[in-house]
Amino acid sequence: MLRINELKLPLNHPEPALRAAILARLGITDADLIDFSVFKRSYDARKKAAIVLIYSIDAQVRDEAAVLARLSRDQHVMPSPDTGYKFVEAGRPAAGTPRPVVIGMGPCGMFVALILAQMGLNPIVLERGKVVRERTVDTFGFWRKRKLNTESNVQFGEGGAGTFSDGKLYSQIKDPKHYGRKVLTEFVKAGAPDEIMYVSKPHIGTFRLVKMVEQIRAEIEALGGEIRFESRVEDVLVSEENGVRQVQGVRLASGEEIPTRHLTIAIGHSARDTFQMLYDRGVYIEAKPFSIGFRVEHPQSLIDVCRFGPNAGNKLLGAADYKIVHHASNGRSVYSFCMCPGGTVVAASSEEGRVVTNGMSQYSRNERNANSAIVVGITPEDYPGHPLAGIAFQRELESRAFVLGGGNYDAPGQLMGDFVRGVPSKEFGSVIPSFRPAVHLTDLAPSLPEYAISAMREAFVAFDKQIKGYYKEDAVLTGVETRTSSPIRIKRNDHDLQSLNTRGLFPAGEGAGYAGGIMSAAVDGIRVAEAVALAMAA
Repeated sequence: MLRINELKLPLNHPEPALRAAILARLGITDADLIDFSVFKRSYDARKKAAIVLIYSIDAQVRDEAAVLARLSRDQHVMPSPDTGYKFVEAGRPAAGTPRPVVIGMGPCGMFVALILAQMGLNPIVLERGKVVRERTVDTFGFWRKRKLNTESNVQFGEGGAGTFSDGKLYSQIKDPKHYGRKVLTEFVKAGAPDEIMYVSKPHIGTFRLVKMVEQIRAEIEALGGEIRFESRVEDVLVSEENGVRQVQGVRLASGEEIPTRHLTIAIGHSARDTFQMLYDRGVYIEAKPFSIGFRVEHPQSLIDVCRFGPNAGNKLLGAADYKIVHHASNGRSVYSFCMCPGGTVVAASSEEGRVVTNGMSQYSRNERNANSAIVVGITPEDYPGHPLAGIAFQRELESRAFVLGGGNYDAPGQLMGDFVRGVPSKEFGSVIPSFRPAVHLTDLAPSLPEYAISAMREAFVAFDKQIKGYYKEDAVLTGVETRTSSPIRIKRNDHDLQSLNTRGLFPAGEGAGYAGGIMSAAVDGIRVAEAVALAMAA
């Protein structure tokens, strides 16, 4: 099989043109092309009136060796790499070894459990929240009736925070072992559309994610795994002998103790009480950078035209996204994060008396507004002292937002023009916010530190040079976005992925500071599952 990269065709090319382009690139006849498939399809929209599709193709040809020899100087033609997943070669655990335990059923924990189950290691998964459909009822109840369940919401429950998101399935992580391909393959098997295997920026959307999560849970259980919902871990049991700390098990809030010597912590970025417990038990934790800001809503039609010009609305292109960054004069970087085309801004609170925003889209991405977080990078120097100081900082900002929004889980908001000028907003313009329960117009300046406010005021004007029309007087800003990533890192060794100072503890995914988004979290889950399997066989 041959891989052809950088095969370019016009956006609206006829179907036979792709086969013709393959023949031309390889210099072969139609009879010599046995079969082909699209490995990846992306686009180049820098010239809006002449958008180009860019293909990577796997082609089966007659006399492959001769074709490769003839095209040896063409860097875009090569043997197709083997992207199939290979299970790590680990022996069986000794008789009597306690089962591995995974805390968290988000994308990371789910893939730790799935890989361990596929290897016959019968994991136990402990998830503090509810099954995904019950969790969905609780979450929509909060959005509609302001009734927050602190154990079942956007952050906690089966599927993790990624369930209520755009369902983006791409990442910029290095992936030499093609673990991302394994993730996509499992998602398709669980009901995702086949196109996620080849489009450049695949996404699924919340409703499809719900069904997929249920299917993956069913496979884990069918393979011998056990998943317990509404099972919050209250303590990690650790022994110490000759200066070596070793995990021995966990204690649930119910008082039940579960023995294990192989514990994966895949708890997401919002399990603040669990972070505190781990720190109190002596697990090494350090503060890490994250970002803070607002959600910004524009008409999706505006973004489509800005990005695609006369090709706006083309089905192959879908709803347009964007990625922008500005380096402010005060030294801060301001950038877009988790952009959701044709989506909604959602209430993502998990603690009483605090307001947090996030973005979500369905598969169709056909809602009226585009939204993105516009955030300012911050470092532990902005919240010095304790390793968990970033959590206290997040809580302070979320509490400010709760008060500014009216103290009833409405979010504080402001029109972009008013924000830049520093005057409170009184009424909405053409952009109607999607956040529920509601947006309370006010002055957002008190919600974040002055350095963040001044940097964003400068950035919104500058962004108009990158996307004409981005600085829109009545675009809506909704606050606050504080959970862009975990404020802590539970450090682990590079060679065996275990905690620096606690044997048998495997920090994993976004909450531990090793991922950001569905794909990178799931890939990290595969890596950690392999490390657990090797440790169990040692």
